[in-house]
Amino acid sequence: MTDTLINSEKDGIEALPDSARRVALLLREQGHAKPVVLLPETGKTSAEAAAGLGCEVAQIAKSILFRRRKDDAPVLVIASGANRVDEKKVEAHVGEIGRADAKFVREMTGYAIGGVCPIGHATRPVTLIDADLFALDSLWAAAGHPHAVFNLSPQELAAMTGAPVVDVALREV
Repeated sequence: MTDTLINSEKDGIEALPDSARRVALLLREQGHAKPVVLLPETGKTSAEAAAGLGCEVAQIAKSILFRRRKDDAPVLVIASGANRVDEKKVEAHVGEIGRADAKFVREMTGYAIGGVCPIGHATRPVTLIDADLFALDSLWAAAGHPHAVFNLSPQELAAMTGAPVVDVALREV
C-alpha cells in the first residue's frame, strides 16, 4: 500500500466518510483487527482498487447485487475481481435473478454501487461467495464507499457473512 492511503487505525475512524465509518465500527464490533483504508483514487472497479492497493485483481472481493425475481430479495455475490459471474450458476442456488439498478442497490444495502460492503446491509441479502477466493490468502473488500476498502482472509469473509462458498465463476470453454 502507498503512504497516500488513509488508514482508519492510524488516522482515526472520524477521518472516514459516513458510510465507511459505519463499516469500520461494524468491523470493530465483530472483532476484526484490520482497519478500513481510503484509496486516493476510486476503487469502483476491481482493476482500480487493485492498482490503488498494489495487489492482484483476483484479490479484490467484489460485491455484485442481483434481484431475485420471485420475491425481489437482494442476492449478493462476492466474487473474485478476476472473475465474471455466471448468472446461471447463481440461479442454480437461489432461483431466477435479474439485474439490480442503482436505486435497488442503495435501498437494499445502504451503499452506493462501487462501495457495497459484504456486511452491514439495510436488508439482509441472500449471499454466495465465489469459491475461487479461497485460493488466496488475502482479500480486499469494499467498505461502504467507492474509495474505502478493508483487508481480510477468505475464511474471515465466510465467517462474517455466513454465506455458502460455491462456484459462481463464468468459465469460457
